Amino acid sequence: MTIQPDLAGVSFAANLAAFGDRTAISVGDRSISYGELAQLVGAMARSFGPARRLIALEAENTLSSLTVYLAAMASGHPLLILPPGGGQASEALIAAYDPDIVARSGPGDCVLDVLRDETRHDLHPELALLVSTSGSTGSPKLVRLSGASVQANAAAIAEYLHLRPSDTAATTLPLSYCYGMSVVNSHLLVGASLVLTELSVVDPCFWDLVRSRHVTSFAAVPYTFDLLDRVGFEHLDLPSLRYITQAGGRLAPERVRCYAELGQKRGWDLFVMYGQTEATARMAYLPPDQAAVHPHAIGVPLPGGAFRLEPVPGLDASELVFSGPNVMLGYAERPEDLALGREISELRTGDLARQDPGGLYEIVGRRSRFVKIAGLRIDLGQVERILSHLGLSAAAAGSDEMVVAAVEGAHDLALVAKTLAQDLRVPRAAVELHSVPSIPRLANGKPDYPAILALSLQPDSDRQPEAEASTGSASSTDTVREIFEDVLECRNVKGSDTFVSLGGDSLSYVAASVRLERALGYVPTGWHLMPVCELTPAPSSAGRQSGAVTSKTGKARTLRGRLFARMETGIVLRAVAIVFIVSTHFKFFDWEGTAHVLMALAGYNFARFQLSGSRKERLLRQLRTVGRIVLPSVVVIAVAFVLTDDYGWQNVFLLNSLLGPQGWTDMSRFWFVEVLVHILLGLAVLLAIPAVDRALRRWPWGFPLALAGVDLLQRFDVVEVSYPGQGPVLWLFALGWAAAASKNVRQRAVVTAIALVTIPGSFSDEYRSATIVVGFLVLLWIPTLPVPRGLHRITALLATSSLYVYVTHWLIYPLLVEGDRGLAVLASLAVGVAYWAAATRAMASAERWLLLRRERDLSPGKAS
Repeated sequence: MTIQPDLAGVSFAANLAAFGDRTAISVGDRSISYGELAQLVGAMARSFGPARRLIALEAENTLSSLTVYLAAMASGHPLLILPPGGGQASEALIAAYDPDIVARSGPGDCVLDVLRDETRHDLHPELALLVSTSGSTGSPKLVRLSGASVQANAAAIAEYLHLRPSDTAATTLPLSYCYGMSVVNSHLLVGASLVLTELSVVDPCFWDLVRSRHVTSFAAVPYTFDLLDRVGFEHLDLPSLRYITQAGGRLAPERVRCYAELGQKRGWDLFVMYGQTEATARMAYLPPDQAAVHPHAIGVPLPGGAFRLEPVPGLDASELVFSGPNVMLGYAERPEDLALGREISELRTGDLARQDPGGLYEIVGRRSRFVKIAGLRIDLGQVERILSHLGLSAAAAGSDEMVVAAVEGAHDLALVAKTLAQDLRVPRAAVELHSVPSIPRLANGKPDYPAILALSLQPDSDRQPEAEASTGSASSTDTVREIFEDVLECRNVKGSDTFVSLGGDSLSYVAASVRLERALGYVPTGWHLMPVCELTPAPSSAGRQSGAVTSKTGKARTLRGRLFARMETGIVLRAVAIVFIVSTHFKFFDWEGTAHVLMALAGYNFARFQLSGSRKERLLRQLRTVGRIVLPSVVVIAVAFVLTDDYGWQNVFLLNSLLGPQGWTDMSRFWFVEVLVHILLGLAVLLAIPAVDRALRRWPWGFPLALAGVDLLQRFDVVEVSYPGQGPVLWLFALGWAAAASKNVRQRAVVTAIALVTIPGSFSDEYRSATIVVGFLVLLWIPTLPVPRGLHRITALLATSSLYVYVTHWLIYPLLVEGDRGLAVLASLAVGVAYWAAATRAMASAERWLLLRRERDLSPGKAS
């Protein structure tokens, strides 16, 4: 069967060229106009051929996936949306529906696997999309959507959001998710722009993208708001942001009110929306001016739609029924169903609702979320509300035998279960609560109720592993969680937590990264900003050559892969620098300048670990990091003060560079620790000032450069300041900070130029200057370095214990400096590593004791 692409397709996909040179897509540093996009889509549509066929697409937030999607929509080929990344879910759908063409994600463009030139299916003329329902990804049950439904829903969304060509949306949700797809459709309908990205909102690069591309909106599910809280969203300066949309599950009313009020203060709107895949994504929206006043409501029907309330027999509630042009044709459960036309004209949502006197609708329960225990109908939504009122984060499932709830964190579940059973008026044995690190969730962020119900089949209700999620297996998630709990000495790590949000810093980063590499088989770039649930093992083929290696080059690469493995540059620099520092001080060899490289590295790590979250969270994290530096250092310096005559009280209080003798003396040996602590404390105070905090969030790259410029006024004698010790080094710290904040080649080139202009000549020894320049440029431009596999552990150990080696080697120095200097260096490294092991264990035990004592003080049963 042949078709006319301009007649059979969906108009917003077929008429892209009407918007001409207006920017349609931004991806990376590239901008693509509507005219260019129309050409890409037309070429892709022609590659499908004239015969109408069923196309399956592994939909990702990439230009190639979007091109396939739009080409199918424009040319009338029914499109089966597969989850991204392939895997069992995709293969199950391909096996069930036998598509004629499969578009798979490749390193560049999508790869079209053409299975046949003519379709073997009977495809209904109205059929445009086949999409998985919420929670059924990989199941044969799909929603059948017509082109008219997709077009009508996009038009309705564009109308109530007041979309205009000047708007730009960032793709915070996958194209395979109906909500994410609706963002694409509605924006392309009006000639607005899309920024294609797969960055998470916890990644600072995402917010750099929002600012540089003048993003006016992004879409969020409830889980997204947990992440926004962790990155200090309320303090971000986002001048272009016009609105945020929320759907994909119920957002707690207090969160709705909080973000609605925040938007009113910051000049953007919050659109709370309600929908289902069966209605092509959206059915209702809450006007932004009503969100703070009526945070429980889902709002009013979208333009062109209507609600009615139908009483449910046996319940004192009514089911919400929706009608409108965006209602699906019906379900498909087998290939034969693709020939079916419209089977329903209105959608029974399954949600119980009511309408308030002002006309706003509110969801009060779920018809299918009822179980009958001991003759009583139990609303599982009400179970969750009771647990929420008790201050617990929980999700409930159930059967006609019992209620099963997953409760985040450690609590007295026996007492909670007794209270819940009394409120529900059911036997205590019919209530089962399970403590979980985080609630099992589906890929769209909604609770995974089958997985929660399955907890009742597991013997130990106090320590349940998180159910398998779409992003990885439970065992891998638990392994990452255990690593974070062990390295960071924290409890109840959630799936949405990140290394940085849990208080991780450069001192614990090395230990965590090494253990993650052993557990996962690799360490993802930017893993310290990734949620726990996204840190999953590498595929079994990761890092391997595909197929047989026959060439000499291939054999050489395989040999190099066996002998060498890459380590993060910062880790390697810390290990090398501490060896060079000790060796130079013991005159085993002479190579100065690596301590100043470490100062730049300290600034680099400060930017990565100390700048996320709210001002209060950030201040507490920075003070904790300072404490981890000060405590072990002061203990060693105090011992040296008591046992020798080389040091003064100024050293013990880390004040020698300010109050000690002028010029270099033996008392200046701990200058690095002193200056680093002074810088970190000064920045903690400075960044606690709201105006400074706003400036940093507005100019994350320019701020450290400005800080470096202030300190460099002394370097170029613009300002006369008497600086004791090593002279001004804040600018090196700030350059390292700017290196971490550099997100593209242009910014790194600017930082390189500044380093080349300022570092040479700042030190009397040109070799020292050369070392600093080379070390800094390696840190700036090379993310990883090859290291012999046999040296990985010792490199990581030296990097982790570098601070402890630095402070202890001055005690070893007078004992061994006159002997075998090579042996003295080894002894100093060994003593430092041993002190690191003992000190970290002692500090961890102290932190655990303080945590337990605080929990006992706050426990409800403690006598007043």
